[in-house]
Amino acid sequence: LGSMKNSGSKPCSCPSFKLREVASMYFTMISVFLVILVVALQGRAPRGSDFPYKVPLDPEGLLELSWNVSYAEQAVNFQLLIRNLQFGLLFGMSDRGEFENADLAVLWSDGRNSYFGDAWSDAEGQVHKDSQQDYQLLGTRRAPEGFYLLFRRAFSTCDPKDYLIEDGTVHLIYGILEKPVPSLQAINISAIHRGLQRVQLLKPNITIPELPSDVKTMEIRAPDVVIPDKETTYWCYMVELPEGFPKHHIVMYEPVITAGNEALVHHMEVFQCTAEFNSFPHYNGPCNFKMMPERLNYCRHVLAAWAMGAQAFYYPEEAGVAFGGPGSSKYLRLEIHYHNPLVFKGRHDSSGIRLYYTATLRHHDAGIMELGLVYTPVMAIPPGEDAFVLTGYCTDKCTQLALPDAGIRIFASQLHTHLAGIKVVTVLSRDGRERQVVNSDRHYSPHFQSLNLPVFEPPQGDELITTCTYNTQNRSQVTVGGFSIMEEMCVNYVHYYPQTQLELCKSAVDPGYLHRYFNLVNRFNDEEVCMCPQVSVPQQFDSVPWNTFNRDVLKSLYGFAPISMHCNKSSAVRFP
Repeated sequence: LGSMKNSGSKPCSCPSFKLREVASMYFTMISVFLVILVVALQGRAPRGSDFPYKVPLDPEGLLELSWNVSYAEQAVNFQLLIRNLQFGLLFGMSDRGEFENADLAVLWSDGRNSYFGDAWSDAEGQVHKDSQQDYQLLGTRRAPEGFYLLFRRAFSTCDPKDYLIEDGTVHLIYGILEKPVPSLQAINISAIHRGLQRVQLLKPNITIPELPSDVKTMEIRAPDVVIPDKETTYWCYMVELPEGFPKHHIVMYEPVITAGNEALVHHMEVFQCTAEFNSFPHYNGPCNFKMMPERLNYCRHVLAAWAMGAQAFYYPEEAGVAFGGPGSSKYLRLEIHYHNPLVFKGRHDSSGIRLYYTATLRHHDAGIMELGLVYTPVMAIPPGEDAFVLTGYCTDKCTQLALPDAGIRIFASQLHTHLAGIKVVTVLSRDGRERQVVNSDRHYSPHFQSLNLPVFEPPQGDELITTCTYNTQNRSQVTVGGFSIMEEMCVNYVHYYPQTQLELCKSAVDPGYLHRYFNLVNRFNDEEVCMCPQVSVPQQFDSVPWNTFNRDVLKSLYGFAPISMHCNKSSAVRFP
């Protein structure tokens, strides 16, 4: 039942089995007190500032989660608002949003009494009481808007059944109990109303800088979109800056969400288009490669990025993102990801991002640099893979040539793949040794691409290595690198200052060595891979029989073959 113990933060020492057994017996004895507590405890209404981060858990907005992070205590404090409490709910975390092998906090009622406890589910989804109670009940409260449940969890516990709360994406799960249950074990997870929400629980502890006195705002919003009645939609809208718009610095941005759609607008980005084209077509529709004009693929310079659960983003006082002025495109593309799992019809939306900008230019132009893999089909993932790894390099030769003597200061990072990506990490390497993790998301989801805020200063001559892991178990065809949503990317957009000419620092396998791979496949397999000049790389990959030998050789090729390095200026011209 709802035992409340202080669990240690990492590193931690686990209690012995006997101590754990005694603790369990003791806390079972006080369960009657906790039953009364859940039903009757009344406290002051928590202020909104007590829990600065907030997301709706379900699309209908019946469950609302707020939280704060205590880095001093290495714990997260949760406040869960249940607008229509029936017989309880399950709340928890799992590796990728599964209800099997999940770490759970459960509030349940047998029709007479209510209970709260730490639980876990096994590989079949059966719920069990946890012998170590690490979800600590802090209080409950009834209010006109619903029932508040307050509890906390340490980042790290000594319980192998518990989820490790760390930087990056966290998959939260919930289930609503609509009927009384006699015990935890009687809960049938497959029969309850349940769902998933992705958040970044561990928020950076930073000081918000003061905005300049001459700050202005500009809203980039898609007008009156009728959200399609399907689970996932990416919507694109083109915006044109006023003619002759001079150079400004963006110093802050925040989301503007249409009321009532908070649970549907999952993440948004504003991209600036390349200046190499004088015009771009106006467009307001799905970001579908079959419908969207091809030229809009050249709008990939990130100006702003927001994901559900994030607050306003402030740039450092000494830097801002430049837009407008000579050499800058006046065309911007807004991209919105709608997540509509209940397939609502006829829902109208005009959400977007509000930019705060100033004509008083700051000391540094902030830049955005792409790290990772080049968008090319020579990097491919065979079908049926559960964890296929690809790595892109920003080499020491490139940073030595392109970065200033004093190096750069990176202050934000956004990881990006398409639908097969499950893990992304970028590390800083020097003299062949890993020195620092720049950004890591072990539970990465392409449907939740939040901005992380690392601060570090790579000098000239350091390497930045980005590694992506992919799962293609649900695919029967090979997945190649490219721009299409069914093709793949491996990118880390790093925000830094001072801005340099280096905009892209990426790699791919040497195409000549890939040609040798296809030759090898032909020698050792009955099915021949056509290597005629007119046959494209994707077509050659399509004809590979994906047996164990061909998979293993491809993995070795990507691990050891020479690379083709792209050390590019913003003009797409490579550094010599």
